[in-house]
Amino acid sequence: MLNMSRVLRTAIYIDGYNLYYGRLRGTQYKWLDVVSLFSRIARSIEPHSQIISVKFFTAPALTKFSRHGTESMRAQNDYHRALEAKYPDCFEKVLGSHVFEKDGTRMPLYVDGSPFDKENTVKVWRLVEKKTDVNLALAMYRDVNKGVLDQVVLISNDTDTEPVIHALIEDFPELKIGMIIPREPQNSGKKGRPASSSLLNLAHWSRAYINDEELLAAQLPDLVPTKKKPATKPIHW
Repeated sequence: MLNMSRVLRTAIYIDGYNLYYGRLRGTQYKWLDVVSLFSRIARSIEPHSQIISVKFFTAPALTKFSRHGTESMRAQNDYHRALEAKYPDCFEKVLGSHVFEKDGTRMPLYVDGSPFDKENTVKVWRLVEKKTDVNLALAMYRDVNKGVLDQVVLISNDTDTEPVIHALIEDFPELKIGMIIPREPQNSGKKGRPASSSLLNLAHWSRAYINDEELLAAQLPDLVPTKKKPATKPIHW
């Protein structure tokens, strides 16, 4: 049984791709202080949480596929530098990569109002993010295996993370697991991917949404001092 009165040494693991597309894309909240936001949410649900690390898993922006070209790459770099400078002792980014399928991939053609037709396909350009899921799963398991954590908090709505959660539950029964799904509240009126019930069911505690008010309250300063050039909030963010 978990001892609920003790401090819970906690690590937070963020699927950056899932966070962006699930909650931040198309909003004014991209200059987000993820350490502040998710530490605050975790403590509001589990007050004994003592945040010792926040790991952010993503892949580098590719200039030729980004809407703002080199500005997108610069924006991502500045964002990561801002977080690393503000939280040098607990924040860590872990980079995967992208693979571009040059020969194209056959996918069903979307026809508004018509059902999926696997016989009606077209070739599409496809950019695939690689290694993020594996990096996240390995980091979670290895960190817990070191014996320095009492709780892990996953920020994702990706069911590819289920195998590592199952392994943690089986191998470390004393470990507490929190889950925060990066999506709009249900009453927002916006259609989005539903929260994964299979993920939520694996957690000791969970939150299936993030409010706009929480995102607004957790914005980084427009200018963040670093050891070199200050990190500046991108104009297009």
